[in-house]
Amino acid sequence: MANVTVTVAELPSLEGKDLGSSSWLEVSQERINTFADATDDHQYIHVDPVRAKDSPFGTTIAHGFLTLSLFIPMWTEILEVSDASTLVNYGLDKVRFTSPVPAGSKIRLNATLTTVTEVKGGYQLHVAATVEIEGQERPAVVIESISRVYA
Repeated sequence: MANVTVTVAELPSLEGKDLGSSSWLEVSQERINTFADATDDHQYIHVDPVRAKDSPFGTTIAHGFLTLSLFIPMWTEILEVSDASTLVNYGLDKVRFTSPVPAGSKIRLNATLTTVTEVKGGYQLHVAATVEIEGQERPAVVIESISRVYA
C-alpha cells in the first residue's frame, strides 16, 4: 500500500510535500550477482566476497546503477495515482552515488514532490529523493527524478 494515494487531478496539491519513505528493501548478494549478469559488470567489488574483503569497502557492494534502478519499485510504494492511465519515467536531472551499499544492507527511498507541472494529458513530476542505508547516516544515492503521469 502506498504512503499517499491521489487522483491525477489531485497531484498539484502535493507540490512541495514530503511524501515519506518506502519500506526497507534488502540488497542481497544474489540480487547483486543477478544485476552483474544482466549488465556484464562483474567487477570483483560486486561479485567476489573473498577478494572484496581487501578492497576499500571491506566487502562486496551493490552496483550504483543497481541501487538507482531500485528507485522505481520503492517510488511506487510511496505514491499511487489511482486513476492514472500511464506512468512514464521521463528522466533524471541529477544522480549522485554518495555512499556504497554493502551486500546484505537494507535500503529505502525518501521522497519529496518538489514540482508538479501540467503537460498535455497529465502532469510532469519532479521528485527530490534519497536512498537511505539502514544504520548509516550518509545516503547511498541522491536523485532528482522526472516522471509523467497521464489521466
